[in-house]
Amino acid sequence: MEYIGYILLGLVVLVGLYVMGQYNGLVTLRNHVEEAFSTMDVYLTKRYDLIPNLVETVKGYAKHEKETFEAVISARNKAVNATTMEGKIEAENQMSGVLGRLFALAEAYPELKANVNFLDLQNQLKSVEEDIANARKYFNGVTRQYNTRIQVFPTNIIAGIFNFTKKPLFEVADEAQRQNVKVSF
Repeated sequence: MEYIGYILLGLVVLVGLYVMGQYNGLVTLRNHVEEAFSTMDVYLTKRYDLIPNLVETVKGYAKHEKETFEAVISARNKAVNATTMEGKIEAENQMSGVLGRLFALAEAYPELKANVNFLDLQNQLKSVEEDIANARKYFNGVTRQYNTRIQVFPTNIIAGIFNFTKKPLFEVADEAQRQNVKVSF
């Protein structure tokens, strides 16, 4: 009978260590997701800082395109003011769409395409967009890993007990934004 007590105590300790290990693994993955989003947010902020300069440069050449400029600035402000991960993702999807419209607008103004400031801003934005794309890949990778971990058995039980919830992937929201905007510089 004495051995049964030791065996039960040993099992309780093993289960406790297992739960602790799984919990710590989930916390680590959640922190990776938050770090990845934070890194991407740095690049998004760089993009937000470039947009007003780009809009002002284009405004000088295309004064009658007020609706496009307002849409770009509105999308930028919405993205800057988004406070949640989900809100930021939604705002970024809108931002991508209106930036495409802005660059398509530039096609109609050959003298704008030759402007040194515009070309510099375009190159900076292109570089930032590449950084954002890489950060999105990393974010989606760690988010997928985290989401998978909280959904598989038996870790899903531990995740449920400690309120680990699924995180959204950073995806293009609608089919119109999946289409390439033809822009040549």
